[in-house]
Amino acid sequence: MYEEGLEIITAATRRNVPEGVNPQIKSLNYLNNIMAKIEANLAGVMEALILNTHDYVAECTGDNVFIVKDGVLITPPTYAGILIGVTRNAIIELAQKHNIKVEEKLFTRYEVYAADECFLTGTAAEVIPVVKVDGRVIGDGKPGPVTKLLLKAFKELVKIDGEKIYSED
Repeated sequence: MYEEGLEIITAATRRNVPEGVNPQIKSLNYLNNIMAKIEANLAGVMEALILNTHDYVAECTGDNVFIVKDGVLITPPTYAGILIGVTRNAIIELAQKHNIKVEEKLFTRYEVYAADECFLTGTAAEVIPVVKVDGRVIGDGKPGPVTKLLLKAFKELVKIDGEKIYSED
């Protein structure tokens, strides 16, 4: 998946409204994420994009989402209803260190379809390229150069003396 990329779908299940369940509080209230994950499994893919109630991209069932358009790295802002991830924050910092412009802004599913690149971040997934969403090829259908650069930089970040500093277990 890291070399070939991942195919995902958009779930019909929506992200909880932040006013109802604060996404900054990591709790056991993952019912909508679980329902979206079931949708992904039924569609034969490993992950699903979740929109918020205003039809903007929020996150995936267990990962944060990024797109790249014209060299700019874009990720949903916190008010879109996302859980801020440690890996997400690390990727934003790494992008800035590599002089990649980063924007936290709302974007739609159409903008994902029209993106040059897309990838997901999470503690277990780290940085995983997405090459197809809802059957639509993203970019040229292969992991893009920004994704590859950030994946490599992240792998270096999480190593000390050649060893990973954390475990996914």
